[in-house]
Amino acid sequence: MTDYPKTFSHIGLSVPDVEKAVEFYEKVMGWYTIMKPTVVHEESDSAIGKMCIDVFGEGWGSFKIAHVSTGDKIGIEMFEFKNNEKPKDFEYWKTGTFHFCVQDPNIEELVKKIVAHGGKQRMPIREYYPNEKPYKMVYVEDPFGLVFEIYTHSYELTYSQGAY
Repeated sequence: MTDYPKTFSHIGLSVPDVEKAVEFYEKVMGWYTIMKPTVVHEESDSAIGKMCIDVFGEGWGSFKIAHVSTGDKIGIEMFEFKNNEKPKDFEYWKTGTFHFCVQDPNIEELVKKIVAHGGKQRMPIREYYPNEKPYKMVYVEDPFGLVFEIYTHSYELTYSQGAY
């Protein structure tokens, strides 16, 4: 078998209100809905029900799910579970996914739009290589407590410089 770089398909986000999350990401990021919010019920006679029992175990009852897509065809799968809980804090030190990153050359305007729609700017916009390259980044938070990052340039360009 030949090794090759795999492509990214989607990321799953747990949100407290899937309809509001879809609306936020459509308005702020321009992402588009490919599957409107739908309820999935715990049942073993549907394909999705079987898959979810495999993943979540038994006893989850039902949840809402929606699928949106980015401009570069990456899927964002949003789940709303009945017993959802917002983490007490940004627990970046815990093993697991702690953020995702989007790219926009107009980072200042995107941050303003996020804040105007109920999100937060978690830090000042910073330059990776001040006085060398125009690469900027910032961490923000959506209105539901999900932390994400914004870059002005591609991941490959940003890190091809080498060490900080």
